[in-house]
Amino acid sequence: MPQASYADSHRLSIEQPEVFWAEQAQRIVWQQPFSRVLDFSQPPFARWFVDGTTNLCFNAVDRHLLQRPDQPALVYISTETGQETSYSYRQLHAEVNRCAAVLRAQGVGKGERVIIYMPMIAEAIFAMLACARLGAIHSVVFGGFASHSLASRIDDARPKVLFTADAGMRGGKAIHYKPLVDEALKLAQHPPQSVIIVDRGIDQNLQRVPGRDLDYATLREQHLQASVDVEWVESSHPSYILYTSGTTGKPKGVQRDTGGYAVALATSMQYIYGGQAGDCMFTTSDIGWVVGHSYIVYGPLLAGMTSIIYEGTPVRPDAAIWWKIVEQYQVRVMFSSPTAIRVLKKQDPACLMRHDVSSLKSLYLAGEPLDEPTARWISDALRVDVIDNYWQTETGWPILSAQPGIEPLPKKFGSPGKPVYGFNVKLLHEASGEPVADEEKGVLVIKPPLPPGCLSTVWGDDARFVKTYFSNFHQQVYSSFDWARRDADGYYFILGRADDVINVAGHRLGTREIEEALSSHAGVAEVAVVGVADELKGQVVAAFVVAKDAASVADATGRQALEKALMATVDQQLGAIARPAKIHFVALLPKTRSGKLLRRSIQALAEGRDPGDLTTLDDPGALEQVRQALLNPAG
Repeated sequence: MPQASYADSHRLSIEQPEVFWAEQAQRIVWQQPFSRVLDFSQPPFARWFVDGTTNLCFNAVDRHLLQRPDQPALVYISTETGQETSYSYRQLHAEVNRCAAVLRAQGVGKGERVIIYMPMIAEAIFAMLACARLGAIHSVVFGGFASHSLASRIDDARPKVLFTADAGMRGGKAIHYKPLVDEALKLAQHPPQSVIIVDRGIDQNLQRVPGRDLDYATLREQHLQASVDVEWVESSHPSYILYTSGTTGKPKGVQRDTGGYAVALATSMQYIYGGQAGDCMFTTSDIGWVVGHSYIVYGPLLAGMTSIIYEGTPVRPDAAIWWKIVEQYQVRVMFSSPTAIRVLKKQDPACLMRHDVSSLKSLYLAGEPLDEPTARWISDALRVDVIDNYWQTETGWPILSAQPGIEPLPKKFGSPGKPVYGFNVKLLHEASGEPVADEEKGVLVIKPPLPPGCLSTVWGDDARFVKTYFSNFHQQVYSSFDWARRDADGYYFILGRADDVINVAGHRLGTREIEEALSSHAGVAEVAVVGVADELKGQVVAAFVVAKDAASVADATGRQALEKALMATVDQQLGAIARPAKIHFVALLPKTRSGKLLRRSIQALAEGRDPGDLTTLDDPGALEQVRQALLNPAG
């Protein structure tokens, strides 16, 4: 149970991690008890719950069959196809067994890899859980990634099987997966022996390669009554590989363990997210990202909750769709991104009032820094608790957050909160590596051992794990590569990537600091700030702004008025040194499909360079907006 206070709980987790985590480990089922809580004999590598054997699928599905077999486990909703299907824990168990039998028939067993290249459909979750059941290692690649990106991941993971679908849907448009898969397998040096295809009937010209491509529906029919025994694996056995987005050269596969991950997620469901068995959780991410792994699939199911799988956008058929789902399924916990909320901020405010969202206790936002204006806007509009949280693909669960399940501490808009139990967070000076004082900027680092659930290594490359994450300071600490500051109350504020620094005449400015200032203006919906090379000052600040009211910047007079007001806002909050050299007005900003701003591509265009790999770009028109704004600075 929780300690008496946040401070006591966090202190125990850092000073006596074995004591703290031994207690949390009781949240999951162990087939064989662990002999040691932690083995940190080879830093920075940490092994949690040594010799204990468990299984993620058993803990997420099987163990709930006695107490809640008929409770909904997954609710699949697609506003793209109009499909809506609910699966009870009993039905989910049956589907996972069928899928596991299909994979086993293709030679998939303990330690084998399976690439899952899927849209947001229920079969993708069946496949993930089926891999876990078999002790296989899944690697979900975001559906729609370009062929060369998929091929590089195939060659790194060397999967036995690739699990895919004919197509995905986004914004009413079909994204045909099979041609991308075919091209990727031509490019790959180590293609899988078979491709299993979920035919949704979207691609009417679906082509199959005889002997390699297999129809999932046909295979499923052959295993309708399948019962596949759980493969109990040692705690450190890899559960999955998740490749970090935006990597160049050889992909960097974050490798996650099994036992530590299960314990970390089960604990977070109570302490951070306040989820209880029987509650409904709606996470608007995609399974191609870490949030989808942790808080669409494994976290809610470990807690015995109902999890919603959503295929669609926040504004289709209209901007009230998410709140309709909240009302219909009595969602208690919701998880989304600041970008998604800023998209909704530009829509008709009446959409927020159309449905009864009184069931919703908390809205969690993560994936990028949450600016204060957006946080206040959605909190006031929904009248719900908005909780920021900060983490990374590598950690698998939050580093900084409010932890209401331990102690309901006051929140500060603009801050994701205090360090989560298990994370020994420090701020270090980038050059000296020494701790910085309160209110000073430093690089956020974590003193090892990393807590359970964090990456155990980089797939197939222990040396890269150490070099990338633990070799940036004279002491061996995990670098987040993020700037942050800490106030006198111990709250942290994320200032942006350590490599997203603008150096203006020797003054180092964080992009997030300037974005935060510009976003505070009532006329701004979204903003991206980049540093642009300048012969005199080294770099100057360029801002790309989406106005809340497009009509206000439809002519030169309006643009000049808003630009002047924004310059004054920056002057007031940060000083004249941070004032943008130019503010460009655009209708939308280039982002990845997961909602992250493509600042590097914007910067490249502003400097007349190639914008680079755009395989993750959500809307090509957004980059063209930036290009046109640069070509016509007067509008």
